[in-house]
Amino acid sequence: MSAAARLDAARRVVIKIGSAQLIEAATGAPRPQRFAALAADIASLRARGQDVVLVSSGAVALGRPRLGLGPRQKLSLEHKQAAAAAGQALLIHLWDQAFAGHGFPAAQALLSPADTEARPRWLNARNTLETLIRLGAVPVINENDTVATEELRFGDNDRLAARTAQLCAARLLIILSDVDGLYDRDPARPGAQHISDIPAITPAIEALAGPARSGAGTGGMASKIAAARIAMAAGCAVVITSGAAERPVEALRQGARASWFAAQGSPESARRAWIRGSLEPSGRLHLDAGAQRAVTAGRSLLPAGVAKVEGRFARGEAVRLIGPEGEAFATGIAGYDSEEARRIAGLRTGNAEAALGYRRGAALVHAGDIVLDGEDAS
Repeated sequence: MSAAARLDAARRVVIKIGSAQLIEAATGAPRPQRFAALAADIASLRARGQDVVLVSSGAVALGRPRLGLGPRQKLSLEHKQAAAAAGQALLIHLWDQAFAGHGFPAAQALLSPADTEARPRWLNARNTLETLIRLGAVPVINENDTVATEELRFGDNDRLAARTAQLCAARLLIILSDVDGLYDRDPARPGAQHISDIPAITPAIEALAGPARSGAGTGGMASKIAAARIAMAAGCAVVITSGAAERPVEALRQGARASWFAAQGSPESARRAWIRGSLEPSGRLHLDAGAQRAVTAGRSLLPAGVAKVEGRFARGEAVRLIGPEGEAFATGIAGYDSEEARRIAGLRTGNAEAALGYRRGAALVHAGDIVLDGEDAS
């Protein structure tokens, strides 16, 4: 399959770009032409009907000169957090300016590991990203460095990009790097051979990645391989290519050298397998016959179809779905906690919102968060 076909096959794409591509290492000054080039690439993808989420480094590098911190100065955690706080506003402003000429806004979203690991926060983050995309914005993701600690952080934006792809069920993660992919040895050595297609990450593939590097960015090839493993397991293909081209994504479309990592299944199958095998249900929702038919047909569970709520569960925890004859037939992720579910059970959507005074979404359990018993995860 050609690179263009692989790109076009992805309905939703996450693009990761590092500090080295956006910031002048010697001065800490932004490179506006690089922002403009990637904005044009993103506009082209959107014109083809594809959703795009951008993971962008650069806040700490941009914040350094604003606070009088040298570009090569070793920073303490407190200084990194301060630089991130000073630079993040400038980073999102630069992306918003770059996008403005194409008619769509940038929307800042700062994530921490807890936002992708704790289920209630995972749901909040996913719903926010889905809403931003639906409203026509391009989410610009960065790690929430201002409050992160060394013990609880992604560490580099390669991993953040993989978690973001997992979070928003992306089909393709594009990592724009200072190298054009994976080689069988240091690409600076004579005879180094480029590896174009990687169907699986084996110990031999991991051994080809060197240690993480320092500089404007924090991630080397090892972090990219680790990120690829996360994304592939979530059903997302990964491509590592050079970000140095004038239009790096368009260059990829035209066949620029790159390393492609194959997805393992699909985002949907990966999520179904996770729901079915990794969660201990905390409660039970008893459905009427109409709701059971709707869920079995692939639709969401609305409050009106719930006759009874059993157990105590938090939003984001697993619940079993029980049919009118008392038989369990599916597992789902609750969009409301047990107390909220009891208050809205049996109510139509508008009345449910009135009963709570707010709305987390129309579904008590979203169709994408339901796995039927016996369903094939593939």
